[in-house]
Amino acid sequence: MQSTVDLRNILKRIDGRGYKAYKEIKGQYSFDFFSLFIDHVQGDPFAAPSKIRVRVAQSAVSFPAELLRSPHRKLGLADALIRIIDQNIKKVARLHRGTGKSGLIQIDVGSQEILPRTALKITDSFFEARMEIGLPARGRTILGQHAEAMIFNELPFIVEQSLFYQNIDQLKVRQFAEYVENYFALQKQLKEKGLVALIADDAILPRESGISSKPLSGTQAIPFKSPEELKISLSLPNPVNGQSQITGCGIPQGITLIVGGGFHGKSTLLKAIELGVYPHVLGDGREYVVTVPDAVKIRAEDGRRVEKVDIRSFINHLPGNRNAARFCTEDASGSTSQAANIIEAMESGASLLLVDEDTSATNFMIRDARMQALVHKEFEPITPFIDRVREMYERFNISTILVMGGSGDYFSVADTVIMMKEYKPQVVTAEAKKIAEQLNTNRTFEREFEWQTITERSPLPESFNPAKGKKEVKIEARGLNSIQFGTSNIDLQQIEQIVDISQTRAIGFALYFLSRRWMDGQLTVRQLLERLQDFWKTEGLDSLNPLHKSEEHPGNFAQPRTFEVAAALNRYRRLRVRQIKTD
Repeated sequence: MQSTVDLRNILKRIDGRGYKAYKEIKGQYSFDFFSLFIDHVQGDPFAAPSKIRVRVAQSAVSFPAELLRSPHRKLGLADALIRIIDQNIKKVARLHRGTGKSGLIQIDVGSQEILPRTALKITDSFFEARMEIGLPARGRTILGQHAEAMIFNELPFIVEQSLFYQNIDQLKVRQFAEYVENYFALQKQLKEKGLVALIADDAILPRESGISSKPLSGTQAIPFKSPEELKISLSLPNPVNGQSQITGCGIPQGITLIVGGGFHGKSTLLKAIELGVYPHVLGDGREYVVTVPDAVKIRAEDGRRVEKVDIRSFINHLPGNRNAARFCTEDASGSTSQAANIIEAMESGASLLLVDEDTSATNFMIRDARMQALVHKEFEPITPFIDRVREMYERFNISTILVMGGSGDYFSVADTVIMMKEYKPQVVTAEAKKIAEQLNTNRTFEREFEWQTITERSPLPESFNPAKGKKEVKIEARGLNSIQFGTSNIDLQQIEQIVDISQTRAIGFALYFLSRRWMDGQLTVRQLLERLQDFWKTEGLDSLNPLHKSEEHPGNFAQPRTFEVAAALNRYRRLRVRQIKTD
């Protein structure tokens, strides 16, 4: 490991030279209280920033052992520290030190959700922050003095004020660590108590706008209050405001309808439940909206590709003798896409489906008595969701939470009916059941056959080609909802439980990893996902990229759920599979 004197001398020597001379600073350097690893140096000031790591011995940072005693506490601590690093970067970094990205310092910081990230690594011996910096230049001429100021003034300040316990907001990191432990303890209790979700009393569910994930503030934000019929108390390992229990609305397993007039909070409640699969930052308002981890949002998705999905339970006897047992299309309709989305979620291990009628195909959700009378079943290939939802719960133990504002036919199949009125929930199950009995629509039950099993599929590894041009592997997140995988683009626009571009990036590499590591044409989608989940638990996200080298540290991955990995796999237009079992 070289000294800081060596680094200063290099910067002085290359000052004023062409940008590629920056390559000379690549290496490892020992500072007074941390080690600096310059892993990758950008080729020019407009290229992706240079990658660095700063490492501090755990004995020096002096964090209490109680903050590190469990993986969940470590996750909360790491997330808090990343946010503190980001705040300190903004205090000292001078962003405009020349051309392009000159002067940039950044770390992969999250938004409202708390996710496992590779931006900060905590081991038994050290804390390591992975950052990116834009090495300064005017045009393509090195500004050595500016680089020296960044590395010797700004960076040490960031490290000292972010990674040493005595210098940080100790209450904040403790609260983050304890909160994340609380969240996962509650999530574990849900299934033990026959629940699929908890919405804590006083939670703030509305967001400040349709494009913001931050909470609505002021008097417009109506705190959530549980209806007495669904109020429960769950225990907390760490007291909150002196309380060792938290009260809220427990959504039971089974079929739950959320009804009410337009703009009264139905979809807002469902959205909060949808994102309750993740812990949220303190102050978000949804910290204690907790959902079972295997909940999947389902919607219609016109135009998506479908590869050999057995959709017969919902759609059968297609015109033109198309094979619904091995349904394939390059351009799915609303109903076929929603059917495929449900089957794929079940195939991946989902135990809870979240459905909003506003984003569903109407003919997939319901055929009322009048339509049944006009279009006879022999000419209708769709078995609507209403005629399968009860069977899915009783046979497969898959619950459903459904926002419904237009069809009261679902009253007959629901276990629980919640009405939202001015963002306040009321239990109206008995009233809904009474209405269903009194106003019988004479709708005919249309299930064609009993649903016995799910036809599983095995992806074929040869269908995954990440090469583009001269590059053997070209995988890149093109925003939150798009992955470039070789010459293909994977469109994830309708996958609503992806919340961070670093998750999207990790999903792309997860597909490549799966195709090279375990895909063999025998293992099913679910078996592959289980292996990936186990791998993350033992090896972590650092090893996700098979191309990982020491000079290419993975500082910008955030862990996705395996359900979103499966969603990307299923939307990869070159995917080929082998069905494992058919009826």
